[in-house]
Amino acid sequence: MLLAASALLLGIPAATAFASSATTGTGWIRLAHLSPNTPAVDVYLYSFDDSNAMIVLHHVAYGTVSPYESVQAGDYSVAMRAAGASPTSQPVLSTSVTIAAGHAYTVAGMGPESGLRLQVLDDDLTTPAGKSLVRVIQASLKQQVVNVSLGSTVLASGLKFATVSAYQAVTPGTVTVSVSAGAGDANSSVTLAAGTVHTLVVLDGTNGLEIVSLEDASGSGTPPLGGVSTGFGGTAGHGPGSPVLWLVAIGAGGTLALTGGLRLRRNRQLHAGV
Repeated sequence: MLLAASALLLGIPAATAFASSATTGTGWIRLAHLSPNTPAVDVYLYSFDDSNAMIVLHHVAYGTVSPYESVQAGDYSVAMRAAGASPTSQPVLSTSVTIAAGHAYTVAGMGPESGLRLQVLDDDLTTPAGKSLVRVIQASLKQQVVNVSLGSTVLASGLKFATVSAYQAVTPGTVTVSVSAGAGDANSSVTLAAGTVHTLVVLDGTNGLEIVSLEDASGSGTPPLGGVSTGFGGTAGHGPGSPVLWLVAIGAGGTLALTGGLRLRRNRQLHAGV
């Protein structure tokens, strides 16, 4: 009995260490505004044990997707306020997200303004050998149902507004992306490298549908650490040459504030009827 009790006591630290290891390590998160008729917002990321915001994105407009930020694994909350609102004001929306070590997440404001919600997407980081992974986010309010194909592969059929398709493994290469909706078809080409993971986002542009390819992972099993090399900066008076303005301030407590235009350069555009 003494031996058994000793073994039990010796096992307690090991069990505790195992449990704590599940919440240690680093994960990644990016934030997006994908609600076409919702004005610009300020987005905040908080750790559950700290009332000071870790990340603040100011004046985030429709079509904006931030770069990934690495954070410690654990529980976080995301709050969305009207652009320029006091950081102590009541959020318009908030949600919680648990970030696991080695995993990446996109927290996106989706839906119409009247039914706006924050949706947490689990971003895949690995692909089958020799393949690419692709999924579609349908963020067009003008064309509320779309069909999206990549070459001969149907990525999404009847995909409704504010919904997300599953990832699909596809053959790498330069392939034509086709989007069909009520206003007609739109086509463009994307280049997918083996081992990469992409999210295609369908947006309302000034001249019809537009689509961009976001790189979720670049083949190493981790997401890009810097700014996403391809992306779309919204449709409100910002052309493809708009500069990306960053103001990064690191406070004494390790608080990271990201201010200004997080608008990403427009890479691929699909214009309906063109």
